[in-house]
Amino acid sequence: MILTTTNSIEGFKIIEYKGIVSGTSSEIKTKFSFKTEKNMQIIDDLMSEAKEKAFQKLQTNASKLQANAIVGISVDIETEAGSYFFVSVTGTAVKVA
Repeated sequence: MILTTTNSIEGFKIIEYKGIVSGTSSEIKTKFSFKTEKNMQIIDDLMSEAKEKAFQKLQTNASKLQANAIVGISVDIETEAGSYFFVSVTGTAVKVA
């Protein structure tokens, strides 16, 4: 599946718009009382994991619509004091040739 933040894919033609798709994910971790390199790495890992899960759900939802690409992807990440991460990914599922 082709994923892009742009509204078109160079070398491909959009032949059918399937609809708007999204994927969400969240991760919760105990609050850290102080910043250390180890704690910052844990936070980075949690955020990456939440983002990866959201993208997987996005692709799954597009596949259900028989799309082979998603264009116009936007990513929204919400966090609260490094203890809660919510990732929302949205785009337009399309069929390209």
